[in-house]
Amino acid sequence: MNNPHYLLRPVNPAFIALSFLLAFLFNMMPWGRLLWIPDLVALTLVFWNIHQPRKVGMGIAFVLGLLMDVHDARLLGEHAMAYTLLAYFAITIHRRVLWFPVFSQALHILPLLFLAHAVPVVIRLVMGASLPDWTIALAPVIETMLWPLATALLLAPQRRPQHVDKTRPI
Repeated sequence: MNNPHYLLRPVNPAFIALSFLLAFLFNMMPWGRLLWIPDLVALTLVFWNIHQPRKVGMGIAFVLGLLMDVHDARLLGEHAMAYTLLAYFAITIHRRVLWFPVFSQALHILPLLFLAHAVPVVIRLVMGASLPDWTIALAPVIETMLWPLATALLLAPQRRPQHVDKTRPI
């Protein structure tokens, strides 16, 4: 366990679905008009796009975005477009990000999370809504600070050894 680049076990697709379900349930909590609440669906989406880009792609991002749009009763496609762009850029940089330590990874995903929060704001501005206050910029920062915790929690099932064998180095 001293080596940060040890091999991980394959991820269970049911665990990916469970993580998205729990993140979606967190987003469904009645927070009211608090704009600084982190979007855990976006954070979970970025995580799985970086760690498992072949299993979680832009199609899943689009569907999750539509579900968030229906839940928030917003213009259909706001979150869908934001999550799809988020997934695209996360998949684009996934190989580079994985070479860095967890805290540096968080700095790499910060612009992606800002983009995910900026797209719905721009869409609403084009539609004639007013500009939200500055607290909307806190959500991506909080999500970035949650990146190390998300990494530890979501990679934990993959780090368990199947069989402890003292003669194998892996």
